[in-house]
Amino acid sequence: MAPEQMAERDGDPEPVAPPRPLDSVDRDILRILRTDGRASIRAVAERVHVSRANAYARINRLVEDGVIRGFSARVNHERAGQAASAYITLKIVQNSWRTVREQLQALPGATHIALVSGDFDVLLLVHTPDNRALRELVLTKIQAIPEVLSTRTLLVFEETDLGPRPDRPAELA
Repeated sequence: MAPEQMAERDGDPEPVAPPRPLDSVDRDILRILRTDGRASIRAVAERVHVSRANAYARINRLVEDGVIRGFSARVNHERAGQAASAYITLKIVQNSWRTVREQLQALPGATHIALVSGDFDVLLLVHTPDNRALRELVLTKIQAIPEVLSTRTLLVFEETDLGPRPDRPAELA
């Protein structure tokens, strides 16, 4: 692979090919699977008007290319016993993102981590059983990470999962 074709994926130095362009059938498949990750190959093929073999091959290619990172369920955290949710902003030591990310990924209840620009460096979404568990998570686990300089916790009072919707047909992923 030529150096100009190498890219970094998810912060790992492993070289990967640049993404292949997606056509309208690929985008339709992604829309269907985002709405219903349990859709059968047959149902996907019928909805995008291709053969089952073609749909199967396309889905496999999307997985192999890293476009589809996996299949999962959308969870109502409150109904699952995780009644306290918060966004936690972190300021971290410069150039410590990979180290901090690894430690944050291991935290119980961490569901989304993003390296961002602005007044803070990292945005972390967590779900915990209650405010006591949230407090413990922030005060004893996150603030104990040496590269974390400061945190700010934003309690979530109510959340709405937007997900893909039929009324937003142009949405890809």
